[in-house]
Amino acid sequence: MKKALRLLNVNKSYKLNKNESFQALYDINVDFEKGELVSIVGESGSGKSTLMNLIGGLDSDFSGQIIADGENLRNLSEKELDKYRKNKVGFVFQSFNLISHLSILDNVTLALTLSNMPEKEKIEKATKMLKRVGLETQLKKKPNQLSGGQKQRVAIARALINDPEIIIADEPTGALDSQTSMQILDILKEIADSGKLVIMVTHSEKVASVSSRVVEIADGRIVGDKINENYQKTENNPLILSKDEKNEQKVEQTKKKKIGKEKQNLSLISAIRLSFHNMWASKVKNFLMAFGVAIGIGSLILMMSFGSGIDDFISNTMKSYSNPQIVTVTKGNMSTALSKPYNEFEESDLTTLETEINNYLEEHNNSFRVDKNDFKPGVQMLTIGNGSVIDKEKDATATESDRKPVYMIYTIPPYYTNTNVSKGKMCDSTGGVMFSKTIENIFEDGNAIDKNVVIHFTYIEYNEDGSIKTTFPLDFGKTENIPIAGIMDTSIMSGYLAMYIDYDYFQHLCEESVLRRKLKPNTYYIETDSEETTKLINAFLATKEEYSGSVEDTLAGLFSSMSSTIGTSLSVISSISLLVSAIMILVVLYMSVSERTKEIGVLKSIGARRKDIKRIFTSESFLIGLLSGVVGIIFNLILTLIVYVALKSAIGLAPISYRWWYFVLAVGVSVIISMLSGLYPASKAAKLDPVESLRRE
Repeated sequence: MKKALRLLNVNKSYKLNKNESFQALYDINVDFEKGELVSIVGESGSGKSTLMNLIGGLDSDFSGQIIADGENLRNLSEKELDKYRKNKVGFVFQSFNLISHLSILDNVTLALTLSNMPEKEKIEKATKMLKRVGLETQLKKKPNQLSGGQKQRVAIARALINDPEIIIADEPTGALDSQTSMQILDILKEIADSGKLVIMVTHSEKVASVSSRVVEIADGRIVGDKINENYQKTENNPLILSKDEKNEQKVEQTKKKKIGKEKQNLSLISAIRLSFHNMWASKVKNFLMAFGVAIGIGSLILMMSFGSGIDDFISNTMKSYSNPQIVTVTKGNMSTALSKPYNEFEESDLTTLETEINNYLEEHNNSFRVDKNDFKPGVQMLTIGNGSVIDKEKDATATESDRKPVYMIYTIPPYYTNTNVSKGKMCDSTGGVMFSKTIENIFEDGNAIDKNVVIHFTYIEYNEDGSIKTTFPLDFGKTENIPIAGIMDTSIMSGYLAMYIDYDYFQHLCEESVLRRKLKPNTYYIETDSEETTKLINAFLATKEEYSGSVEDTLAGLFSSMSSTIGTSLSVISSISLLVSAIMILVVLYMSVSERTKEIGVLKSIGARRKDIKRIFTSESFLIGLLSGVVGIIFNLILTLIVYVALKSAIGLAPISYRWWYFVLAVGVSVIISMLSGLYPASKAAKLDPVESLRRE
């Protein structure tokens, strides 16, 4: 008859240090057959548990041969040993080693989960097995709700669930009373009588007396091997399969052989489901950990939303008074406007500009072409008055008494015409970014004025009767009252009086003033065919030091740059909190490995691979990251509401704007941080020695 298990010249030693070792087993030679109920007896330290660890494939560091099902365990790879423990051997432990946060049913289905059996099939199979050991009414209970005998029955059901050929029971009755012990021994006897090899490790003579065979071990050597002549097989054995059940088992075994290797292993979905159970068991701890990460995630979203809100505010303000198809080209730049002479466009400048812009558009595959004859002239940020460059260089005859307060002049560009400023009408956002609030419109509809002029005061001037002045004296050598279309608050201009004025009308004033010449433009406006073309030409101008865009464009870019810098700084601060959160996750998961060492040992004893252990812990990291991301979004929405109300109340403005991908990014960052933090704990868990893990109390 083919032997179920053979041990030939098996020796086992443990290294104590570099030079010393301890030999636990000496030349073990013993055979076992199917249907035997064998007790291996001996005193503590005799080597019986070491022998069981070798037979069970938990320890492969030995010399000699252990042959099970025709394979020498010593020659098996780590993956093959995992498969051996999963399918060929089942463990029943003295301390039961049930996973406390799983139900009785889940504890039994765990081995099937590692084999990737479909949910419906594994529940049906586990239910039948629990019914065989008399626990069909306890399926939903947790281990702490069962008696010691019931826990051991669950352990037996778990050991049998994958239909192994060998059952190893380590002191199966050591934690039970005498009556319950006999019940468990009867079940183990029934298992052996059904045709399986059952090996019990014990020091109890009572346990040995019910065995079909007793192998005695002392000081690492077999000193006795006796057959129990009085052993009688169980009559009406409930564990002996019927003909139909045997056929079902054959079909299942055939199916297993056909399934690919990967399909017989723990799937990602099963790992996530199992991880969810593990997390739920410590839900308070995991939620607090997730909330710690969520604070960083929520703050990060808020900082990005602030940056977007400021950009949107600037962009929307500009769009409210400007035409996206108008390009402003100014000779010179903002930094030199108040300190250098007035830069005027010459005909040669326009020719060069036309050529360079068209070449740039052509290089970027844009079909639009500009024509210098279509450029519309204007004046941008021309300063006139006391201390101005123009007065000193162009008005040599002027004396100090002739010097007037500094005026900052802008001509009304084409995109203001018939939109923001018109005869008798003026919109709220005429002044754009710099001049943000219209105080009062002077003229009613229908009251025509000759020129489109907007005066921006740092204060409002009133007539003696209390009405607002509708004309303003601008003295360029002679006094002329300029009709005012509207007045705006420009306290930001502190010390200056700024105005928008019609270009032709301003040229008329200059010709009649002490300037004594026709004013040449320092700005031209180019109308394009699309916003895309406008952006492309502005990109070209950004590369040219001798040109700049409008004041509003320049300020918008400046504010956008400032908001970007502030947003980046705040995001970095938020990222620091995320780094702290990552360290927290790493520490908690690392501690979790220590707390769950025995659970990891149980998983390995039922065939879990290193990859499976890693997958379980990595899945937990993923779920923590996902939970953190979701909680972070909720936290952000609450925080944003508070900040929004506070800002609205304090300054009347709350520049907060969301992008849909912020939330996706937040969840992604949270998951990545959590999974990176979980890599080391997962690796540590996978590398734990199963024998040492099962010893941990």
